[in-house]
Amino acid sequence: QVHLVESGGGSVQTGGSLRLSCAASGFRFSGTIMGWFRQAPGKEREYVGSIYTTIGTTFYADSVKGRFTISRDSAKNTVDLQMSSLKTDDTAIYYCAANVDRRGTSYMPADFEYWGQGTQVTVSS
Repeated sequence: QVHLVESGGGSVQTGGSLRLSCAASGFRFSGTIMGWFRQAPGKEREYVGSIYTTIGTTFYADSVKGRFTISRDSAKNTVDLQMSSLKTDDTAIYYCAANVDRRGTSYMPADFEYWGQGTQVTVSS
């Protein structure tokens, strides 16, 4: 059974940092595209970034490029999202997702088969 469990959310002031972690189980971690998405109240789910677990290649949305960093630990089957220089616009529920079959794209939510329950990130001024 597939499980994706996010942790590390919380509240921070603008300019601060947070690190989210996603623990994956129940599928072959290597060869998977792992993604981070977020959803703010009243808005659609938005792509944040993704990583190809085998080679570690990362991609980011323009809105977070240079501020957020995705990494993975293949020994622990975890994917982290390091967030720095946080802005109030970064406030959202953050979700970890897995595109196990590597189908479609690395950034469209519909291409990711499995999702975590989400963790809240609140950035205040």
